[in-house]
Amino acid sequence: MRVAVIGAGAIGGTIAALLAREGHDVTIVARGANLETIARHGIHLRGAWGDFTARVTAVPRLVTTPEIAFVATKAQDARAALADQAPFLGGLPLVVVQNGLEGLQSARLGAPRADVIGALALYAASYLSPGEVTITAPGETYLGGPVIASLYASRLLGSVMPIVLTDNFEGAQWTKLIINHVNALPAITGLSVQQVVANRALRVLMTESMREAARVGFAKGITFEKISTLSNGLLRLLVRLPASFGQLLPWLMARRMGSTPNPGSTLQSIRRHQPTEIDYLNGAVVRLGKTVDVPTPVSATIVDLVHEVERSGQFMAPDAVLARF
Repeated sequence: MRVAVIGAGAIGGTIAALLAREGHDVTIVARGANLETIARHGIHLRGAWGDFTARVTAVPRLVTTPEIAFVATKAQDARAALADQAPFLGGLPLVVVQNGLEGLQSARLGAPRADVIGALALYAASYLSPGEVTITAPGETYLGGPVIASLYASRLLGSVMPIVLTDNFEGAQWTKLIINHVNALPAITGLSVQQVVANRALRVLMTESMREAARVGFAKGITFEKISTLSNGLLRLLVRLPASFGQLLPWLMARRMGSTPNPGSTLQSIRRHQPTEIDYLNGAVVRLGKTVDVPTPVSATIVDLVHEVERSGQFMAPDAVLARF
């Protein structure tokens, strides 16, 4: 099958490499050093799903129409990336694999003639250098959207990774948003997710940011989709029980990641000197909290601190982080 993957970071690189290994004709849309490296040497994938190099076609923009396309850019880059490729995306399944809550809307605006399918990657992948991707923890990919297009995409992706189809994709997006709250404090401190969770004081902050996000979701009438250990019922307990009980949630999440240090996607962006998605993660909670009168002071401070690290390039010691709260 002719497959296009727009964005070749951790998630896009994983999808492209696995589908190429399966024998599909994969074209990657990338830029800069990543484009050059992949064009010359392919994508080297290692970790939980094998160690191999996949040869793919790498281009700065599409020149032919694929049979299916995947969008795996950062949230802030999606609309512009899709606008560049829009002439070649009409009438085909377009799978948007993205964090945050705005991916499907951006895709529909950027490629209005495509059949847009939402996807959420629950596997942990690291991309810290061009053409190199490491799977640090395997996991499912959730799909939701038009039934026929979703089934089509699930048959393709299901041949290389575990797939879960859901008819509550908005709820799944919100649950993944809670999961993504493990990313910000590693980006601020330079520590792995596991190291942050092991620090009791930082774990308290992470837990409270999750509680804020859950409160905002419930205030908006969201029914959280069950993903891994998270469920609508568990998240109701998270906001109702004392905060000390809530710390079990990030602890369990870190435990499921295993012993391989997980930097989280936001820290990966910091280390590559690229803008992060923080405005679409914790920042989305802050914006939406204002619309439903739910205070989000911890999330707001976390957003500010991530932007400070983006500007300065200097990580903050845990004590310095705590002093800001």
